[in-house]
Amino acid sequence: MAAPSSLSRSDSASTLRTVAVVGLGTMGSGIAEILARAGREVVGIDTSPQAAARAVASLETSTARSVAKGKLTEPERALVLGRLRTSGDLADAAPADLVIEVAPESYDLKQRIFRALDGIVRPDAILATGTNALSVTRLAADSARPERVLGLHFFNPAPAMKLVEVVSSVLTAPGAVAAVTDLAVELGKEPVKVGDRPGFVADGLLFGYLNQAAAMYESRYASREDIDAAMRFGCGLPMGPLALLDLIGVDTARTVLDAMYQESRDRLHAPAPILRQLSDAGLNGRKSGRGFYTYEAPGSATVVPDALTPRHDADAGSGRPVRSVGVAGSGTMASGIAEVFAKAGYDVVIAARSEEKAAAARARIGKSLARSVDKGRMTAEAAARTLDRITPAGTYDAFADVDLAVEAVAEDLEVKRQLFAALDKVCKPGAVLATTTSSLPVVACARATSRPQDVIGMHFFNPAPAMKLVEVVRTVLTGDDVHATVHEVCARIRKHPVDCGDRAGFIVNALLFPYLNNAVRMVQEHYATLDDIDAAMKLGGGYPMGPFELLDVVGLDVSLAIQKVLHGEFRDPGLAPAPLLEHLVAAGCLGRKTGRGFREYARR
Repeated sequence: MAAPSSLSRSDSASTLRTVAVVGLGTMGSGIAEILARAGREVVGIDTSPQAAARAVASLETSTARSVAKGKLTEPERALVLGRLRTSGDLADAAPADLVIEVAPESYDLKQRIFRALDGIVRPDAILATGTNALSVTRLAADSARPERVLGLHFFNPAPAMKLVEVVSSVLTAPGAVAAVTDLAVELGKEPVKVGDRPGFVADGLLFGYLNQAAAMYESRYASREDIDAAMRFGCGLPMGPLALLDLIGVDTARTVLDAMYQESRDRLHAPAPILRQLSDAGLNGRKSGRGFYTYEAPGSATVVPDALTPRHDADAGSGRPVRSVGVAGSGTMASGIAEVFAKAGYDVVIAARSEEKAAAARARIGKSLARSVDKGRMTAEAAARTLDRITPAGTYDAFADVDLAVEAVAEDLEVKRQLFAALDKVCKPGAVLATTTSSLPVVACARATSRPQDVIGMHFFNPAPAMKLVEVVRTVLTGDDVHATVHEVCARIRKHPVDCGDRAGFIVNALLFPYLNNAVRMVQEHYATLDDIDAAMKLGGGYPMGPFELLDVVGLDVSLAIQKVLHGEFRDPGLAPAPLLEHLVAAGCLGRKTGRGFREYARR
C-alpha cells in the first residue's frame, strides 16, 4: 500500500503537468497528441522505435494541417512538437504526474507495466489504464498504490472523439477521479464517470449489439451488406456493425466480449463463433486487410469485391409489372407510404374503413407536400401532380385493379389476417400483397390468403418519405418473381431494400431493441445515469440519439411489445424485457406521447 503522504497531495488537473503515455499505437499516439496540444509535457514510451517514430510523424502531420488551415501558427506548432519526447525505457516515466497505459489488451502485459511503474513513479502519481475490456479493479489490486489507479478510456480516433470514460474501482481515491475528470474537460473532452465492469458504458452496450450482428451474419440470415445497410439507413448510424467490427479489430472485439461474458454470463455476450474463426485465422479486419470484408491492403479503408460480394443484376427484369398501388390504412405510416409511391409516379389508392378517414389521410399528404414546397424540395406543380395521383376510398373494393397492395394498418395479427383475407378476394390474380409489419410473422398473413406465394413483407421506416430503408421479408412460400418485383419497386421509389427472412425483428429491430433493453438494465442496476448513457452512445458511438432519447420517441409500450416478441421467439433469457421498462409501461409512462417516459416532457 502506498505511504499516507500519497493521499495528502492536492489532486487537480493543474497538478497533472507531465504525462507519460505507455504504448504508442494508434490510440496512444492520439492521446499523446491531445495532451501536447493542451500544453502538457508528454513522454511517449514504446519498446518499438518504429512505433515511436510513427507517433512523432503523426503529430508533425496533424499540426502541419492545422497550420495550413490557420488553426495554429508556426511558432505554436513548434511549441506543440517540443512538448512530445519519446523513449523506449519505462524508467523515463519517473517525472510523470499521470501515466496513461495504452498497451494491448492483456492482463499479464498490463500487470507487468503497473508493477514496474510502482518502482519508478512518485507515490502521488496517478496511474491510468486505457483498457476497454479488462477489470480496472484487478489491475489496481496488483498495484502498490490501488487508490491511485483508475481507468481513462478514450475512443478512436482520440483527437476527434469527444467521449472519455473515467472508470473508478472500489479502491480508487475520489481525488484521483476528480483530477483526471478535470483534465479531460481541459482537453476538450466530455468525461463520463462510470464504475468498473467490462465494456463500461459505451462498449458495454456497443459490443453486445456487434456480437448479435456477427451471429446474425454467421447464421446466413442476411448478407453482410444488408445487415450493415439496414443499421445505417434504418437507424442513422455512421457505420454498419460488421464494417465497425473490421475497423475495431475482430480480435479486439473477441477479447472485449470474452471479458464481458466472464462477468455477466449473459449468452448475448458470448463471442459469436465466427469471431473466433476469423481472429484465429488472422483475419482481423482493416488492419490485416481482411475480416468480414476484404480491403485493398492492410490498413486500408477501401473495400474491394470478393467472392461474397453480391451481384445486383441477378433479378433484373424478372419481376411483375407494377403501375398502380393500393395502400390500406389511414395513419401516419399509411399516409407516408402513399406519398412515397405517388412521388415516384405511381397511381395510388389509399383505402380506409371510411371515406372520411381516407380523405383525411390524403389531406395529411397534401400538407406534407406543401411543407416540401415551402422548403424548396419540390415545385408547387410537382406537388399538385403528386396529390392528383392519390385517390381516397372508403372500401378495399377499390383495390380491384392495383398491381401492388400494401397493408399499413394496426400492428395486430388478427386485424392483419382479416385484411389479407379481404384483399385475397378483392385483388386481381397476380397482384403482389405486402405487409408493413415490424414484428409479426409475414407467413401468418400469407396463410390467410389462397395465394401465399404472392405475399411478402415490405417494412418501411417512419417517417416513410424521409427514411431510405425497406426491409424485404421473404417467407418460405414467397415466389421468386414477387421478391424481384419488390426490389424493382424499391429502386423506382428510391429506397434501399435489404433482404431478410421471416423471423421476429427482421434485421433492424432484432439488433436495435436488445441494445435499448440493455441500456435500461444499466439504469435499473444503478450503474450509470440516463444522461451519461445517452452521452456515451452519442459521443463514443456516433449514434444520432442516445438510447433513452430514442426509447421515449419510439414509445415505451411499442418498445416493450417488440422486446416481448423477440424474447418469445428466441427464448433467450438475455432478451427478457428489463423490469424497469415493464414498470414504466404499467404506470402509463410511455414517452413523449404521454409527456413522461424515462424523462419528463412539456405538454403540447
